[in-house]
Amino acid sequence: MAASLPPQSVPTKPIILGAIDIGTNSIHLVVVKIEPQFPSFSIIAKEKDTVRLGDRDLHTGNLTPEAIARALATLRRCQDLALSFGAKHLLAVATSATREAPNGQEFIQQVERELGLQIDLISGPEEARRIYLGVLSGWEFNEQPQVIIDIGGGSTELILCDRHDTRYLSSTKVGAVRLTQEFIHSDPVSPAELTYLRAYVRGMLERSIEQIRSQIQPGETPCLIGTSGTIETLALLQARTVSEEPPSPLNGYTISREQLNQLTEQLAQLPYGDRALFPGMSERRAEIIVAGAVILLEAMEMLGMAEISICERALREGIIVDWMLTHRLIADKLHYQSEVRDRSVYSIAQKYQVNMDYSERVAKFAVDLFDQLQGKLHFWNEQERDILWAAGMLHNSGLYISHAAHHKHSYYLIRHAELLGYTELEVELIANIARYHRKSKPKKKHPNYHPLTKPNRQRVDQLSAILRLAVALDRRQIGAISQVNAAYNPHHQILQLHLTPTDPTDPCELECWSLNYKKDVFEEEFHLRVEGLVG
Repeated sequence: MAASLPPQSVPTKPIILGAIDIGTNSIHLVVVKIEPQFPSFSIIAKEKDTVRLGDRDLHTGNLTPEAIARALATLRRCQDLALSFGAKHLLAVATSATREAPNGQEFIQQVERELGLQIDLISGPEEARRIYLGVLSGWEFNEQPQVIIDIGGGSTELILCDRHDTRYLSSTKVGAVRLTQEFIHSDPVSPAELTYLRAYVRGMLERSIEQIRSQIQPGETPCLIGTSGTIETLALLQARTVSEEPPSPLNGYTISREQLNQLTEQLAQLPYGDRALFPGMSERRAEIIVAGAVILLEAMEMLGMAEISICERALREGIIVDWMLTHRLIADKLHYQSEVRDRSVYSIAQKYQVNMDYSERVAKFAVDLFDQLQGKLHFWNEQERDILWAAGMLHNSGLYISHAAHHKHSYYLIRHAELLGYTELEVELIANIARYHRKSKPKKKHPNYHPLTKPNRQRVDQLSAILRLAVALDRRQIGAISQVNAAYNPHHQILQLHLTPTDPTDPCELECWSLNYKKDVFEEEFHLRVEGLVG
């Protein structure tokens, strides 16, 4: 696993934290109070606005200026609300609409420029993982496996899991906004449109559901859990057919497939204006509810599920749990999840047949140098340490394709490997650091390096320089050097690396030669001279 992190004191006072989910249909904010000693969190404020970021330009696929303006106004309001409750940290993630739009990164940069709010763009599987964490924080898992379904505006996440881990994560491009735009053009929905919509959904979900069914063990009977606005609205509509006072909270409420089928038929036969009159149905939700209902109904039928239970926690609460895990506030039944990054890196390394012993040594040398030089040559923190470790583990993955230019192949494989637990930016940084472990140093003309902001280029420059030294220290890939100790003399601008051989009789000549050959990039980056001393 990853080299152990430096000791970190766990806070004892309550922490106020805000999390923003920037979805295709809506932007959600949750503000929570974390009690580190338990550990647990309670929700103290919520905010939601249907900004319909997924109303993209039909010709270019770009987020429209109107949608961006709506999103900025909502994010500003969320930011103000979180601050009014004393939030010390505000976390924001963007999903399907921003992920797919050609100008998605420009939108993220605009938000940071105008609001000072940093947005993490997460992949579909990473979105699914955090939804699982959110559900786990508010749902009592028994020994049964659970299938979680989350229907968003642009995608549907399906997760097979239990109280110990996720077994399968998927994200499919079927969402209530997306399908309404693409397939529903009459009001009310025509029978032909409804038939085609059902068939399309079944085709799109088929692969994910087959994977889930194949991983359910004999004798297991999974339960189905539904999260987020579309499913909650459907449950609320059904509950109102039974009682004028629907359950509050909705958490744990169950709706049968038969009830959902009847409700879907009713909604599809009504024009938009009549759907919008349902108590509890917003005007914007009324536009997309039929497509959302079809997705849920088809998924239930394909899974063979007779009923679904509602969980009111989802992605935004999962963002909170993920933060708590990262900051070591959770160490009980969720402790295993703190290792999700390590497990993901090892899984990718195994997939691309990486020499694990060698990579572990390189990664350890890299983080050892990082720790010894912190506060002297660099001022990076735990996040950079972790991505350096991951880059060290995966830097040679490109050999899976070819030895020639394998550092470039490593970039491509890492960038598209869907590393769980990392943001899109972190994956990009890991891939770039691995890319520059050999050959040319980073250059602005390189297409993988050019789009990075100046601070992120500096991360790549300095961390890849450290990785180069770590690679040099195991040139023969036999573990000839057991330990490296760095001594920096700022007066003479010299960094001495004291190398301890595993075999005291081994002069480690090839490692010393490799260090001298590779050290120039490091020396140029940190403006000093490197000396390697064996013994």
